[in-house]
Amino acid sequence: MLRNTAESLTAADSSIRDTDLAKEIVNFTKSQILTETAAAAVAQANQSAVRVLRLLFHHHVHDHWSFYSGH
Repeated sequence: MLRNTAESLTAADSSIRDTDLAKEIVNFTKSQILTETAAAAVAQANQSAVRVLRLLFHHHVHDHWSFYSGH
């Protein structure tokens, strides 16, 4: 009887630890996906800002030289 109780407790403990491990793996994976998604969004936003600045700079330089050339 004592041996069966010990085996049952060991099995229950193992089951609880395995469940917690699975839950933590899911939580870690979810966090990792959210982090990678946020990093991709920031990278895309930075690229958009760079494109806007290039357009503005190109437009400004073009207008500046057009003014001096009399066009």
